[in-house]
Amino acid sequence: MAQLLLIEPDDQLADDYTTALVYVGHRVSRVSGAQEAISAADKVQPHLVIMEIQLANHNGVEFLYEFRSYPEWQNIPVVILSMIPPTEFKQATSLWKELCVYAYHYKPRTTLSQLIASVDGLVSVAA
Repeated sequence: MAQLLLIEPDDQLADDYTTALVYVGHRVSRVSGAQEAISAADKVQPHLVIMEIQLANHNGVEFLYEFRSYPEWQNIPVVILSMIPPTEFKQATSLWKELCVYAYHYKPRTTLSQLIASVDGLVSVAA
């Protein structure tokens, strides 16, 4: 059973993702913003972070740079699950590699099953 940190500003989507991930055996701590995520990560010590890159008051890329600035969080896998298509990020491959983003899912084209498979694959590698 892995401890996941879900950063999702949309309450309905957060409910759906949490329900699905808990159903398959994960523990999920969910927050809606970047500052909350930093506090939550310190408390729950997640094995993996799932996040929307589009966050209010603090964009997801800024959050990732801050998150990676803490030595104990540098190797925690991150999965991006976003409404922003991956094609919107120029030279994203090098950015995601630098920030240890292991998967990028575009919400309109990602099923819950695909998300769970991605998370399960990464959790088994990180464990």
